[in-house]
Amino acid sequence: AMTVFGDGMQTRAFTHISDVAPVIARSIDLPETWNTVYNIGADIPYSVNTLAEKVATAMGVQPDITHLEARKEVLHAFSDHSRVRSRFGLQPAVDLEEGLQRMATWAKRVGVKASRPFENIEIRDNLPPSWK
Repeated sequence: AMTVFGDGMQTRAFTHISDVAPVIARSIDLPETWNTVYNIGADIPYSVNTLAEKVATAMGVQPDITHLEARKEVLHAFSDHSRVRSRFGLQPAVDLEEGLQRMATWAKRVGVKASRPFENIEIRDNLPPSWK
């Protein structure tokens, strides 16, 4: 089962790490990029519900989604990536489905790992009930 906070209609532009890490690594050798903020990521926003369905598909299972109380978070978040493209000339190469398939292959290979309970949380105010 997957847990989604709120109705799942919030959107994000999910990005595979292989589209991000090379830019970070290259920036070290480009002094003209220092002290500048770059948004690195995908351009296509997806709802969290769509992500959950695509994760289930990649894992080869039917979606089993539990919706919890919404968190206090921005509803729609994605960025303009024109600055990073102009400086690094990059386009995202790994689309959502391919990235999820890579994740599913890895997850099936390493197997299920038990989560540890949260410990030593200093400030519990405003934590979602499911995190307490």
